[in-house]
Amino acid sequence: MEASGLIPTEAGMNMGMTSIFQHGDTRGDEQGSNTGFRGNLRIIIEEQLMQVIIMGDEDKYLLKFKGYNFERSLVDIDFLENLDNFEIRDDDVFIITYPKSGTIWTQQIVSLIYYEGHRNRTELVETVDRSPFLEYNLRKIDYEKRPSPRLFASHIPYYLAPKGLKNKKAKVIYVYRNPKDVLTSYFHFSNLLIKLEASNNIGDFMERFLDGKVIGSLWFDHIRGWYEHRHDFNILFVMYEEMKKDLRSSVLKISSFLEKELSEEDLDAIVNQAAFQNMKVDPQANYDGILKNEIGMRTNNGQFLRKGTVGDWKHHLTVEQNEQFDRVFQRKMKDFPLKFIWEIDEE
Repeated sequence: MEASGLIPTEAGMNMGMTSIFQHGDTRGDEQGSNTGFRGNLRIIIEEQLMQVIIMGDEDKYLLKFKGYNFERSLVDIDFLENLDNFEIRDDDVFIITYPKSGTIWTQQIVSLIYYEGHRNRTELVETVDRSPFLEYNLRKIDYEKRPSPRLFASHIPYYLAPKGLKNKKAKVIYVYRNPKDVLTSYFHFSNLLIKLEASNNIGDFMERFLDGKVIGSLWFDHIRGWYEHRHDFNILFVMYEEMKKDLRSSVLKISSFLEKELSEEDLDAIVNQAAFQNMKVDPQANYDGILKNEIGMRTNNGQFLRKGTVGDWKHHLTVEQNEQFDRVFQRKMKDFPLKFIWEIDEE
């Protein structure tokens, strides 16, 4: 684990700088050094201290474990230390995503496929209890006592996956979304939750996103890692935008992978309950209560499920920002075989 250590205060750092510069002046008088040396020293120290301030601000929100950023206050470091040996059952199902890529939507779909009681609403169980986040156990659920089949959601990278997942019996569903919409959704989400670092504008957030200085680290590494190691897992890749275009076909694709046969009546019920607009008003599915009562929001006006549209990035990124993003994307995703849909007509 990479520990953050003590984060110095600005006052303390200023005192340290004063002491260094005073020492530098005395040394210069004694040795006849010129002011250029002291000026260069000041620049170097200021740059280093500014970096400390920046890293300290990140450390308030992020916990870096084996090169990957978790949300500091919600994750259990002891759990992470033992994650590699987490016992996997053959019928476990893991929904893996980078943040803001359709996680809750897929949790809803998969839980509706598995449990009839959720489809007919005889079991009013919240999504977080149906398919809890593996690394963010908000309800302190005893995973070992959960009945099979167990459903989990997670944002972990491939290399932190429990080694038992590599026996290719448990199933992994990896949902991916075009990164410009991920960026846009993540920007709004970060400004909504008090547990995440807010940004004054999307340009500032984009810089952190492209540097991997957010929960989930670098989007490019996350999707590449899971795809390039796909042969190590029993995994299905699902595109968010395809779910938007044809939810019924996507539900059938997922249910086939899970080896679950659905009647036409069941399929209709799942598609209806998993429709984005229906989930927004379903308190069991939309996480709004968890955000307000268990995590904390900066404003009461926001929602976990905001828009869910494809191409919303066009309303947020400037031409220059879009071109910058494209340059990074082309460099990072060169020869990557998965395709992306950047906009669709949802009229």
